[in-house]
Amino acid sequence: MATDLTVILENRPGTLAEAAEALGGAGINIDGSCGFPCGGEGIFHILVEDAAGARSALEKAGFEVRDERDVLVLDVEDRRGSLGAVCRRIADVGVNVDLQYIAAAGTQIVLGADNIDKARSAV
Repeated sequence: MATDLTVILENRPGTLAEAAEALGGAGINIDGSCGFPCGGEGIFHILVEDAAGARSALEKAGFEVRDERDVLVLDVEDRRGSLGAVCRRIADVGVNVDLQYIAAAGTQIVLGADNIDKARSAV
């Protein structure tokens, strides 16, 4: 199962590099990611297969892993409307999508939702 980790970074030069280096040094592949500043800190979402290994590597390097959760990773066609169609099916069963980014493969989307099992059954 794919897992999204929410990692807190200092909002300064080099912290993203340090987090990525910690993962690479531990042999952890980043399958997808997104990051943005928020309230004086950096929020770094990473998609990994080995959540325990990633968490360990990041925490040993001094990073806070604020959240860990299962996410959907869906293959989608690279065409207009693909994301909307997937999100509509999920919305129609009453599930809120609260995280979305593109996986490293480029034709996969990563979705977090308030009810992951119900979202999975909708797609």
